[in-house]
Parts: sequence; C-alpha cells; structure tokens
Amino acid sequence: MPSTTVKTPPGSDASLPHGLKQRHLSMIALGGVIGAGLFVGSGAGIAAAGPSIVLAYTLSGLLVMLVMRMLGEMSAAHPSSGSFSAHAERAFGPWAGFTVGWSFWILLCTAVGLEGIGAAKIVTGWLPGTPEWAWVALFMLVFCGTNLAAVKNFGEFEFWFAALKVAAIALFLILGVLAIAGVLPGTDAPGTANLTGRGGFFPGGGEGLVVGLLASVFAYGGLETVTIAAAESEDPVRGVASAVRTAMWRIALFYVGSMAVIVTLVPWDSKAVVEKGPYVAALDELGIPGAGQLMNVVVLVALLSAMNANVYGSSRIAYSLVERGLGPGALGRVHGGVPRLAVLASSVFGFVCVVLSYWRPDDVFAWLLNMIGAVILVVWAFIAVSQLRLRRALEREAAERLTVRMWAFPYLTWVALAGMAAILVLMAREPGTRVQLYWTGGLTLVLAGAGYAWQKARAEV
Repeated sequence: MPSTTVKTPPGSDASLPHGLKQRHLSMIALGGVIGAGLFVGSGAGIAAAGPSIVLAYTLSGLLVMLVMRMLGEMSAAHPSSGSFSAHAERAFGPWAGFTVGWSFWILLCTAVGLEGIGAAKIVTGWLPGTPEWAWVALFMLVFCGTNLAAVKNFGEFEFWFAALKVAAIALFLILGVLAIAGVLPGTDAPGTANLTGRGGFFPGGGEGLVVGLLASVFAYGGLETVTIAAAESEDPVRGVASAVRTAMWRIALFYVGSMAVIVTLVPWDSKAVVEKGPYVAALDELGIPGAGQLMNVVVLVALLSAMNANVYGSSRIAYSLVERGLGPGALGRVHGGVPRLAVLASSVFGFVCVVLSYWRPDDVFAWLLNMIGAVILVVWAFIAVSQLRLRRALEREAAERLTVRMWAFPYLTWVALAGMAAILVLMAREPGTRVQLYWTGGLTLVLAGAGYAWQKARAEV
C-alpha cells in the first residue's frame, strides 16, 4: 500500500485553462444532476414506493450530502480534474485511481446516452412520426461540438441551461405549496388523501421503498462533476468549497421538496405519473392551462443540460486519467485549451445510443439503466475510504489545506459507508435490482484487474 504523504497531486491540470467562474461551477453542479434521474426515473420510483418516495429521497439525500462533504474536503485540498480518481490514487495506488476513474467515465458516457434518449422521446411526442434515433444523433452532434469549444463557452452555455431549469423547479415548488395550502385559485387543498388514502404511506411495503431508494440514488449521481470542473475555475480551492456547500442544500430542497409536492397533489398510482412524467402530471392536476406542456419544455432543457455537463465531466475525467498515466496517451492532447480527443472518445457511446435507439427503441432505456445502476455506489465507496486515509495525512502534514472539513470525522464517514453497504444488500435481495449489482460487480472487478495489471506494468518499466 502506497504512502499517503501529502504532495502535489497527480493530475494537477497545469495545461488546462482556468476559464470557469464561480457562477459556472454552481450551475454545473446542478446541471449535471438535474436530468433524467429526476424528471424521468422518479416516475417509476413513485409508482413503486408511493408516498414513501419522500423518505427514500430524504435518506439518499442525506447520504449524498455526506459523500459530497468528503469529496469537497479532498478536492479543496487538492483540486484536480481527476477529482475522486486522483484522491483514490493518492490513497491506495494507481489501480484504485484507474478503477474508480474509468468506472465513472463509463457511468457518465452511458448517462449521456440516457439523457439523449429521454430528450428524444419528448420531441417525438411533439412531432410524431419523426425517428427517435435522429433526434439522439442531433443532440449528440450539438453537445459534442459545444464541448470541443473553449471551456468558458461550455460554462456559459451550461450556466443558462441550468439556470432555466432551476428557476422552473423553484416555480413548480411555489405553485405546489400554494395548491397544497388551498390558496391557489381554482384548486382545493388535497389534504392527506393522496398520502394516506391509497394503501397508506408505504403502499409498496419494504420492497417498494427499496425500489424508490435505488431510483433516488441514481437520480443524485452526477453531483460529483462540480469537483472535476473546479480544476478549470479561476480559484479552484474557493470555488469547489463554495459549490459543494451550496449544491448540497439546493439539491436536497429540489429533490425532496419536489417529491413531497408531487405525491401530495397526484395519486401515486396514477398512470400519468409514469406516462407523462411526475412533474407534468402534477401541473395537469392543478389545471393550469398549458403548464404541463411548458414543463415538458423545461424537462427537455434539463435533459439537454445534463447531456452537456456529462460530456464535459467524462472528457475531463478521461483527460486526468491519461495525464496520470492511466490511459492511452492520445486522449491527453490539449488543443485550444480543450482535450478534444477525450471529448470525442467520451461522446462515442452517445452515438452508439443512436444505433440502440433505432435497434431497440422500447427497452434501451431500461437496459442502459441496468448497466450502470450501482456504479455510483462504487464511486461513493472509493470517495469514503480515500477520505478516511487521506484526512489523517493532511492533518499531520498540511493541515492548512483543510479549508473544508468532513463533519464529525471519522464517525459520519463510517455511517456513510454503512449506508452504502445497506443499499448494496437491499439490491442483492431484490430480483429487479440484482441484475444491476451483477453488471456493476463484474465491471468493477474487470477494471480493478486491469488497473492492477497496468500498475504492475508501469512498475516494471
């Protein structure tokens, strides 16, 4: 096991420009996470868990807050586009950085495809008869091109994209609270009828809660992108610290608040929750003319924004891996301040989804979701164990770098690890999620083996 002596971190990104401002960082954090998981995946979670989806999002939200605090601590001390991959390498060696870095790269690349398919389904609903695969291809061309441009252009693009959907969710929450209170014109207060009158708060029992919990865990994935982007900000240390602090409570408010409003206003077993999406179903329930379609526009923007952020995040994690000698060297070449080959490589799977949308349009979304279902838990576990190891070294050798500190260390770090273990056990017990565990377990083992072989090969050179 390598020494954890604090030193200049692998992947310090000296060749990447510092073109991102603080406002860009904050919106990138929100842009990468408010996408298909919230707007599309939450419908299936509500259908399975009923009103208890609020509890599921609360529990997973608390877990992600702990994870982001740990990641913020390490990233403020050592900003790097490799983020948790660079931290894992520093803590446990190149094999760990290789494993978690390429796992996350695969996760983000697959998420790009998921977002593109979700966006295409919305557009084909407006323009029936147009091929879904053609829209996925168009979106991929646009965002691949956007990310090939200077990083400040990406940041500005993402800022306005994310700002629009954040404003829309805030307006949705305001309208929802007014309707629940019975003060919105033309609506009656629903009371607790939808929360307790259709099988109770736990209509799906423990199994339904587990499905909702897993859906919510996937929905939170992507928040880590802000610590990747921090390496290209004007002030990486201050930027990541501020972005992590603000993103945590904003995400909790948007996610938990949205779920609470939706299951209070709309019967959880309504077909519209899955078919139209929970946000559109809730606005239709309020009877606001055109609000449902307007929300569909917002959902489309959210999905496209998440595509944009995930192409960025995947290209930068690939760049960092290559810079640290953990990938093919060609991907590390920087042109015009952008690792363009890494952007192109990270976009490949999105273009593969064009073919999948043509070949298997009915089940491609579920198939992709199964493929990456538990990868985010692997990433979070690496973050936690790396923080446990690196925090002690920082305290001994560079305490001044601890500008962000994990709460109640090390107790809450262990609580977070226990929570992750519990979720994995729950996944193993449910037939519907067990297949995700198999896929993720197999992928992790293959990458760990490849990382160890790569580490040995480097050591022998």
